[in-house]
This record gives sequence, structure tokens and C-alpha cells, in this order.
Amino acid sequence: MAKLFNTAVTCDPARHYMVDTTKKMKVFERLIDNGNYFTITRARQFGKSTSLNWIYDHLSDRYFVIPSSFERYSDEDWTTTINFCKYFCKKVINACEKVDDKSIIGFWENVKQIPDLDFDILADKIKEFCKKCDKKVVLAIDEVDQASNNNVFVRFLAMLRNMYLDREKFKDYDSTFWSVILAGVYDVKNLKVKIRPEEEHQYNPPWNVAADYKLDMTFNPQEISTMLVDYENDNHIGFDIKEISEEIYKYTSGYPVLVSGICKEIDENLDRDWTKDGVLKAAKSIITTESNLSESMTKNLDTYPKLKAFIRAVIMENFSVPFAPNNQTMKFANMFSIIKKNAVGRVEIHNLIFQQMLINYFVAESQLKTLLLDSNIRAYTDRQGDLNMPLIINRFADIMKRRKETKQKAEVGQMTFIEREGRFMFLCFLKPIINGSGFYYSEPENDDGSRMDLVITYNHKEYVVELKIWHGTEYELSGRDQLSEYLDARNHSEGYLVTFSFLKEKTVQEKPEWIDYNGKRIYEAVIECGKN
Repeated sequence: MAKLFNTAVTCDPARHYMVDTTKKMKVFERLIDNGNYFTITRARQFGKSTSLNWIYDHLSDRYFVIPSSFERYSDEDWTTTINFCKYFCKKVINACEKVDDKSIIGFWENVKQIPDLDFDILADKIKEFCKKCDKKVVLAIDEVDQASNNNVFVRFLAMLRNMYLDREKFKDYDSTFWSVILAGVYDVKNLKVKIRPEEEHQYNPPWNVAADYKLDMTFNPQEISTMLVDYENDNHIGFDIKEISEEIYKYTSGYPVLVSGICKEIDENLDRDWTKDGVLKAAKSIITTESNLSESMTKNLDTYPKLKAFIRAVIMENFSVPFAPNNQTMKFANMFSIIKKNAVGRVEIHNLIFQQMLINYFVAESQLKTLLLDSNIRAYTDRQGDLNMPLIINRFADIMKRRKETKQKAEVGQMTFIEREGRFMFLCFLKPIINGSGFYYSEPENDDGSRMDLVITYNHKEYVVELKIWHGTEYELSGRDQLSEYLDARNHSEGYLVTFSFLKEKTVQEKPEWIDYNGKRIYEAVIECGKN
């Protein structure tokens, strides 16, 4: 059977092309060897279940690994301790059937039949089982989020914690599970927050025995290349693996399911176009196709209004803030892998694909999508199909001028305009023009958010637009300097500088114009927004 790129279920190395994660998995192996209890808390489709499978496949020779999932079905009742304990026994029995040990299966079948089975009895049976077993026992529970709304489950975790503490206190290492692994999106200490996201925050940490560890589960370009080498050895396409690995990383920042998604799209739907253009086409396809990942991200934004407001400020208003892991809103954004900490310690959207998804989400939600004046999108392209950026900027400037005039006629307080809103409106104006054919992403350049570079790819050409807030003539010159340097870095001779002016009356520029500056051609436009 030929291997495939997989984005739907847990990856199987015999059936799927996979990144070599051996070094990463050694971190989990070391934790288990040390007898640690720990969590694998990562966003959706980030490799949690695949990691648990690796533990089972590679460590079962030394440990008795009990893999289980707490993914619930509609007919399961966990409202009572007895029902939950019987459910746990059923999960252990299902896991033991894989090793075909009738004595172990019989043991847990008998436990399951105990009429008044509670946590005290279950704890005694776990102790008895672990002492009888000829290997140290490891319990791995996937999908703990499915159980996290249940107080009985929280008590179950507390029971395991207490057994662990007794084990350490009395040095009785065979008295309970040697290692327990909980995998899910939500950190266990946030269980109460998840139940009532907008009510009073209540913490009940039932898993404070979990060991801390550092492990980046994203894939770097070198790791991505291990999967592509495997693919190339099977298919003999003859593409530049290093170049394509770096290009995939550029759009995904190594988010596992996005890496596999791009590869799957190229292999199955893009005629195996293993070029930079093929990667771009695959990224655009992921952005515009509904998926479990995009649905989950949208659901999280709709569930947590503070999170939604924060992400909107970061993505649409170029809001720049230091990464603060103890801030509850940032903690959730990071837990869902919507954001990450950049090289200078500030918040940024995790990857370019998410950035485009979020822009589309907020633009579609906003009434500002009606900014586009022309129903014929082709009006903004030339005969070669390239973007006519000066025309786009001029039309946008006209709209903003009309908006300013409307505002001046409106009653005081009826309309407001914050400085960052201009950028949002420009993105809203641009999106329907390039939708389906182009790709764009922003790169914040200043900690104070005073400028933002917008990189647009359309018809195999790249356009760089710097969006800047007017703070006087010296800032205008610095904007030209900064844009010139950025154009040099991207090997471009032309760029676009759009500045939003909030001066009350003074006109700083009659109309947009081309200027020559530091060997570059810059189309410069000052958008007069008026003063609030």
C-alpha cells in the first residue's frame, strides 16, 4: 500500500508520510523513565494522539502501557462515581485485549462487576494490579477535554494524584501507575475556566503533580525535510527538498497539520507541483476550505469574547504587546496556538495561514467589506493580470476622503475613527480584490505599532505596502528609509507607502505620486482621516 500524507486521523508510520520526531519523543520517554506524571497540552491537530501512539509502539517492550481515550458518546453517563469507575474499567479491558492477556482482562472484568465500585475500591484495585504486573504500568489518557466538564472526572484525577503522592512519600513505587499522561487542548488547571468562560474564574487544580518540561512540537524546516526525503525516495519527483521545506515552514511556522495539509494538497490536487508556487497554491486552498481546524478556531473566538477582541486587535489593528504567559487571554490564545512569542518577546499570530484565515474571518464579519466600489474586480488588474496598486491606493484614498466628509457632516459622537482603523479598512478594501487569486500577510515592524509592512502575492508577483501613521515630516522620511531597507531585503525596486494622517485641517499631500528615493521607486499616498 502506497503511503499518503495524512491530516484526518492519528498518523501511522506504516501508512503515512511523517516527520521524524524521534528527538522530540525522547523527551516523553525520559519523563516516563523518571516516573513522572505529565500532560501533553497542545492545540487541535498538533500531534498529541500521534505522540501517545509513539509511546505505546516504542515503550511497550519495557512498560505495560494502557492507552485510553476519554472521548465520550451520547449514551455514556458519568454523573455517578460508579458509572465512571465502570467506564474506566472498560477502557483498561479494551487496552489489555491488545496484549491478549486473559488473566489481566479477567482481573478488570471482576472489578467492573463490583456493585458499589467507588474511588476507594478502584484505588485499591489499581494498587493490586500494579503490584502483580511484571512491568511498570503507564496510563495514557487522550481527549481529556471530553471529560473535563465533569466533577466526577476531577475527583478521579485527584485520586490518581493522591496515590502518586503516597507513592513518593512511602517510596512504594509499585503501588500505583508508574507514569500517567493526560493529553488534550485545555490545561488541566483550566478545567473550571472552560466550564464557565465568561463567569467568575474558579480554579481547582487536580493535577498539580504534573512535571514541567520544554518541548516545541512544531516542525522546523530540517524536520519537515525528513518527511519529504521519504516521499521523494518513493516517488522520484526531483524537487528541491531544502527549498520546499523552508517554503512550507514560511506559511505554517511548523504547525503539524498545516505542514501535512500543504503536502497533501500538492500531492493529490496540484499535480505534484513541488515548487514555491505550488506551496502558495496549497496554502491558499487551505485558507479557503472549511476544515476541523478552522472551525475549531472560529468556535474558540466566538466562545471567548475577550480572546476574540484581543486577536482582532493583533491581526487587524497591528496591536503590539509583550507576550505575557500569565495573562488569561494570552494564555488561552497561546493554548489554542493562535499566537506565539516572536524573537523579540512580543505577540504575533502563529503562522501566515492563520493570519489570512483570521483576516478573512474579521473582514467577512465587518460591514466594511462593502467598501469596494467596483463590482468588476478586473478593474484593479492590468492586461497581464498584475495588480494595479496605484489605482487600488487611489480608489481607497477616494473612499476615505468621502468618509471624512461624511463624518464632518455627522453629529458629534455619531462616528469615531481610531488611528488603527485605517489599516483595518485598507485590508477590508483589499481582500475582495485578491480573494481566491492572491495571498497577503502583514509583518509588524515597530513595537509601538506605528508601521506595518503588508506583503501581497498576486499573479506570481510580490508587492510591498507599508502602512504608517503620520507623526510629522521626519516620520515620513523615516518611513521611506524603512520601506527602502525592506525592499532591499526582498530584492524589490518598487514599493508603496500609505500614511494615515490625523491632522485636523492641514493637507500634507495633494495627491498620491511616485517618488525616487534611495534608488527605489515609491508610490506614496497620504490618506487624510481627520482628527477625532
